[in-house]
Amino acid sequence: MAEISALTHDPVPSLPGPGRLTVLAGPTAVGKGTVSADIRRRYPDVWLSVSATTRAPRPGEVDGVHYHFVGPEQFDRMVAAGEMLEWAVVHGVNRYGTPRGPVEERLAAGAPTLLEIDLQGARQVRETMPQARFVFLAPPSWEELERRLVGRGTESAEERERRLATARVELAAEPEFDHVIVNDDVRRATDELVHVMGIGTPASSLGG
Repeated sequence: MAEISALTHDPVPSLPGPGRLTVLAGPTAVGKGTVSADIRRRYPDVWLSVSATTRAPRPGEVDGVHYHFVGPEQFDRMVAAGEMLEWAVVHGVNRYGTPRGPVEERLAAGAPTLLEIDLQGARQVRETMPQARFVFLAPPSWEELERRLVGRGTESAEERERRLATARVELAAEPEFDHVIVNDDVRRATDELVHVMGIGTPASSLGG
């Protein structure tokens, strides 16, 4: 955990009172990462948790920014030590998890905190933090979701079919969530999510 601690424990914003956790989940290729990146750019007061994963980086992904890329052995050690807030095997292949320490630090400092995770992880967080907000990011249609997944071009045909099968299951879980946001436009979806979180004006609209 030392490597991840060093990367994630940057200065904590000084905000009054305890923060409230918001969990963003949704089917594969719905655009969770794109919405999160837009929040990171336009709403710097929101702290985004960085997940750990055993999968290999995709083109353009930066270790410690998009994910903490760790080996299976290190992931096992973190789970055994209770250092994961949640973790899951995704698409039957790779493991993803949320390091617990940085999240608890931000919440204790009152920082608005966002977890972008999968359905399995969201269910685990609900068990341990039922007071969190749970937001489901939905596609405009199944056809659009399939088009986005095929257009991403980062998966093999076999992996694409596996992800589509998982997405069908994930879409059926929408009623479990407190809020549903349709991602038909990234900027609008981002603004709606931040409104749900109770955050104000984006940095890009301020002077300067």
